[in-house]
Amino acid sequence: MNRHHVHNFTVHESGRLDAVASAESGIPRSAFSLSSAVILLNGRSAKKSAKVKDGDEISIEYDEEVFEGLEGEDIPLEILYEDDSILVINKAQGMVVHPGAGVHSGTLVNALISKYGDDFASSSDERPGIVHRLDKDTSGVMVIAKTPDALEALQRQFASRETEKHYAAIVKGVVPEMHGFVELNIERDPRDRKKFRTTERPDKGKTALTEYRVEKILSGYTLIDVEIHTGRTHQIRVHMKAIDHPILGDPIYGVRDPRYPEATLMLHARSLAINHPVTGERMEFSTPLPERFEEYLSLLSR
Repeated sequence: MNRHHVHNFTVHESGRLDAVASAESGIPRSAFSLSSAVILLNGRSAKKSAKVKDGDEISIEYDEEVFEGLEGEDIPLEILYEDDSILVINKAQGMVVHPGAGVHSGTLVNALISKYGDDFASSSDERPGIVHRLDKDTSGVMVIAKTPDALEALQRQFASRETEKHYAAIVKGVVPEMHGFVELNIERDPRDRKKFRTTERPDKGKTALTEYRVEKILSGYTLIDVEIHTGRTHQIRVHMKAIDHPILGDPIYGVRDPRYPEATLMLHARSLAINHPVTGERMEFSTPLPERFEEYLSLLSR
């Protein structure tokens, strides 16, 4: 079913509409990109990229698909840190973060409901506690909010880019520059709505900035550290493909390597830095490279 949202508020900062509105209201920034979204700025239709200033009136209406009747499932989680406000986990590769079309069980949300009870699932957000997400085939560090206040505070941090996120990736080919940036807008692929692609047109898609550093040159591949300065869907995967260095094992954007047909996506969220939503303390969480990485690093180092 769909849940209809209506929000009216006054902003107190200047900047891009979706970024400012999300940071000040706690509305997920993704809501401004929904096809159902109707955005008004001072009573007039506006784009999410419009510029706003202190005192401007924003109105947004949108529909979101809600998956009700979720049940808890006793799914083990690797916990890196936990207190009354947040939970930090090392998400396993293959785990879907939240239910979606055709996926209503075995998700992180199902595990969270089992661990914390139905009250956790009664959040006004249809993805209870979920501040950000990792793709099913991406492993690594995730933070989950345990209270509505923590959820709102963390959503603002992610929207205003106060967080710092680093990933490890094994990419095809030898990356020639030891340090580089990819700054290309990302848009949905009109031929396949489940995929994304880059565009060089500044008026199309969403701005996206990826920074990378070479850590190790391998046999036909390169191990890189990636920091994303924006949080677009499939951002690292799309950007690395755009510079002709797709990620090993990527079933969507990669080219299957006949030498390693069994390879799964070599992308791991290795660290995340946030400000604690209650104390304000800067906290960094990290996890070592998973076994699948060690296996291929050994194999490709020969």
